[in-house]
Amino acid sequence: MDLRLEKLELKVMSAEDQLDELNRIVWRQQQEIDLLRQHVRLLAEQLKSVQPGTPLRPEDEIPPHW
Repeated sequence: MDLRLEKLELKVMSAEDQLDELNRIVWRQQQEIDLLRQHVRLLAEQLKSVQPGTPLRPEDEIPPHW
C-alpha cells in the first residue's frame, strides 16, 4: 500500500512539474504573439502611408527591362 501511494505521489509531482513548464511555455508564446501583433499593426500603418505606384527613392525603381 505504501509503495502504491509513493508511486502516485511521484506521478502527481511529475504532472505538476510538467504543468508548470507548459504554463511557462504558453506564457512566453503569448508574449511573442503580442509582440508580433504589434509589429504587424505598425507595418500595416506604414503600408497605408505609402503612396501606391510611386517609388520612395530613385534607386527603388525597377529598371524598365524587368
